[in-house]
Amino acid sequence: MPATEGRKVPEKKQKRAAGTDASADADVYDLKGLTCPLPVLRARKRLAGMKSGERLWLETTDPLAVIDIPAFCRESGHCLVQSFAAEGSHRFLIERG
Repeated sequence: MPATEGRKVPEKKQKRAAGTDASADADVYDLKGLTCPLPVLRARKRLAGMKSGERLWLETTDPLAVIDIPAFCRESGHCLVQSFAAEGSHRFLIERG
């Protein structure tokens, strides 16, 4: 029996990232269409409301995000677990520090 059967899953938790088991529990934060510095500013605000160790996928179309997001993680004490280019965008898996 699946763990979620018989109980309501919060709506924000329903959109999940495809990938490894470790990334399956991470919410997806769509930052597509935003340009520097907005992806980092929005990511900072979203991560501030999370517990240490929780993970979040960021999706962005900003070409500077490949520089800004890793730098933000280093400076803020978060762990950049994974990053890759997707069709027309970039995805980053961040674990809150």
